[in-house]
Amino acid sequence: MLRLYGHPFSSFTWKALIALYERDVAFEFMMLGPDNPDNNAAVARHAPTGQFPVLVDGQRVVIESAAIIEYLDLYHGDAPPMFPSDPRAAIEARQMDGVFDDYVMVPLQRMVAAVLREESKRDPHVEGEVQVLLDKSYAWLDHWMGGRTWAANDAFGIADCAAGPALFYAHWGFPIPEAHADLRAYRLRLLARPSVARAIDEARPWREYFPLKGRGSPD
Repeated sequence: MLRLYGHPFSSFTWKALIALYERDVAFEFMMLGPDNPDNNAAVARHAPTGQFPVLVDGQRVVIESAAIIEYLDLYHGDAPPMFPSDPRAAIEARQMDGVFDDYVMVPLQRMVAAVLREESKRDPHVEGEVQVLLDKSYAWLDHWMGGRTWAANDAFGIADCAAGPALFYAHWGFPIPEAHADLRAYRLRLLARPSVARAIDEARPWREYFPLKGRGSPD
């Protein structure tokens, strides 16, 4: 059986989980954390810097959430692929997958990392810089989502797998302005999607550990 190494509160683990749930693929979840040293050691062996998620399929190891999703499309499940089979359509899917990862989730993670540092070692400029980046991303995405249901190619796919956790956590830490009605509506559609809702529910026990939890509402 497939094994997915990760943590239920990890945004990039969510991304892979959403694809697994969409494709109704059976797998064993290998929890990371202080109570699971063997799982931690496996990830340390498989990933260059110990990053996760990591997918193990027999002797095959796949790292990086987007690569995991593409691997699932090729080898597991009968649902429509998360990456379009038409390479021309796949360009838009990869573009939007990258937008949510690089221009929403990565800036937010920079803020999370800053807050986790000792107060004396925090960079006082990080919050303002992250806010500027997210303001630009929110505005661009609001325009992009005008007239769209899903982020790419009129179908739920890899871009939405990335958008689910990215917008869930980003809105919690840096709320999306009410003026961005199309983006806010898209976020609500994502939260209502059964695969995304399942990932959210499975992560609830760890909500108190979110470093930016006092800034807004996650739901």
